[in-house]
Amino acid sequence: MSSGSWSHEVAANVPAGKLFKAAMLDWHNLGPKIVPDFIASGSVVSGGGAVGSVREIKMSNPELPFNYLKERLDFVDHEKFEVKNTLVEGGGLGKQFESASNHFKFEPSGNNGCIVKVTATYKLLPGVADESAKAKEGITNHMKATEAYLLANPTAYV
Repeated sequence: MSSGSWSHEVAANVPAGKLFKAAMLDWHNLGPKIVPDFIASGSVVSGGGAVGSVREIKMSNPELPFNYLKERLDFVDHEKFEVKNTLVEGGGLGKQFESASNHFKFEPSGNNGCIVKVTATYKLLPGVADESAKAKEGITNHMKATEAYLLANPTAYV
């Protein structure tokens, strides 16, 4: 079994608080609207969005290695724009990963922009290749899609 972690940064031209709300806290609602070719639907399945909550994201892209994921919200700081979550079902759990968690921090940068700092920690199952490059690309796409939506809809998530 192989344990690993990686870090990744994505720069965005929208305020940290807006991107945090849209890309993290409300992604289960926003994702299906702005990237329907990847996300079919999303919902909070328990907990109402507070720490300990579980949400499910169902994928619409048959080329993805999984068709859904459930993640538990382990930590949220609404003032520092920080969130930690753990994969609890789907998303390759039991097929690629023994465990996986993410830490996102949205830091203000420049004139109304931000830097999204992501750290992923995981344990791969034996014989599974590390596909962290694909995961980083997915996070970049997630943030850039959200950024484009927020730039086109300046009154959203204020």
